[in-house]
Amino acid sequence: MNDDLIIAGKRFSSRLILGTGKYANPELCREALDASGTEIVTVAIRRLDLDNPDKETELDYIDWSRYTILPNTAGCKTVEEALLTARLGRELTGSDWVKLEVIPDPKYLLPDPIGTVEAARILLDEGFAVLPYIHADPVLARRLEELGCATVMPLGSAIGSGQGILTLEEIKIIIEGANVPVVVDAGIGAPSDAALAMEIGADCVLLNSAIALAEDPPLMAGAMKLGVEAGRSAYRAGRIPKQRHATASSPTEGVAAARRRQPVS
Repeated sequence: MNDDLIIAGKRFSSRLILGTGKYANPELCREALDASGTEIVTVAIRRLDLDNPDKETELDYIDWSRYTILPNTAGCKTVEEALLTARLGRELTGSDWVKLEVIPDPKYLLPDPIGTVEAARILLDEGFAVLPYIHADPVLARRLEELGCATVMPLGSAIGSGQGILTLEEIKIIIEGANVPVVVDAGIGAPSDAALAMEIGADCVLLNSAIALAEDPPLMAGAMKLGVEAGRSAYRAGRIPKQRHATASSPTEGVAAARRRQPVS
């Protein structure tokens, strides 16, 4: 039974999206991407050194024939910055896809919901496939879907924090009402976090720091791949309901009754 992920009409077998920042060197990044099985790689356009044409950037060492490049607007604090960066990303990559981030808060890096909606509306009018990064707000997620966004991407917890999914109940509500893929983005620290996101019905997980800053990034990338696959399989299999009382694992019908010992005369 086919279980591909479909975003903006494109089909993917992997449900793990990876970022490319924070790696110690390009080779580690390439090895981690390979080990993860990812098919979508997101790149922070604003953080590329485009003033120095001789300097290698993430766009130079990623295999474009193997991965779908997803430009993002990380580092943009205003709507205007996000629009400019999205347009630059399209010029650099030829891709109409953009992971939209509008983040004015320098300490907690929480996304601006009003700015995100405003920027999304403009980019959609310009023909972009918009994948917006948002707080886990079900009302906001619905509004962005109604605008025409290709996905919604609620945060699990603060970017790069590794705290896991602290917004579990809100993400469940988003999943329940969504008609576009729900991508849990930010806060994933371990494969168990990725598995949990998939177990509750998320369509995909996006992460960066958990792999890039691990002691062995390629090994962690492989572990994240397995976590996502296990969580997705568990969701499709259907877990048993939780209950407060115990239920015997073995059947109770047909159990042989113990024979009473006869008293010794």
